[in-house]
Amino acid sequence: MEHTPETHSKEVDIYRDTWVRFLGYANEVGEAFRALVPVSAVWASYAVATAYVSADALDKGRKAAAAHAEDHGKAARVAVAVVDTFVWQALASVAIPGFTINRVCAASLFLLGKTTRWPLPVRKWTTTAIGLSTIPFIITPIDRSVDFLLDSSLRKLYGEGEKHE
Repeated sequence: MEHTPETHSKEVDIYRDTWVRFLGYANEVGEAFRALVPVSAVWASYAVATAYVSADALDKGRKAAAAHAEDHGKAARVAVAVVDTFVWQALASVAIPGFTINRVCAASLFLLGKTTRWPLPVRKWTTTAIGLSTIPFIITPIDRSVDFLLDSSLRKLYGEGEKHE
């Protein structure tokens, strides 16, 4: 990439612009592997994703505090940054995708059991493959839906221009 003044001066957001963002997908991976691993491993994947969501929200609060250090409304701006990021990430990165992959995998395992004579281990691995392959297809629709949901509800409470970014 060519380094222009705009690209050179843009701060890298480790939660959006680096490999760290993939930690937000941990629970989807955990759900895809649910048929093969102990439930504790699935819950651990949710812990990783929740830690990512929390760290991102705190980071956005820290950045809002720095950007509005002299503002009288600093506390409110920080609260909006933290709440907006946490709610958006909790819905778009944890709750909705986790539920979606869980249901895709449950349906796949059920249907494979009804429609094939494959041995259970083959059905479980196929279910996991289906779950993993579903992840890239659900990201954008879920993100856009959560944007719409928050724009239509929570974000109206604190006005426009304070969106999760």
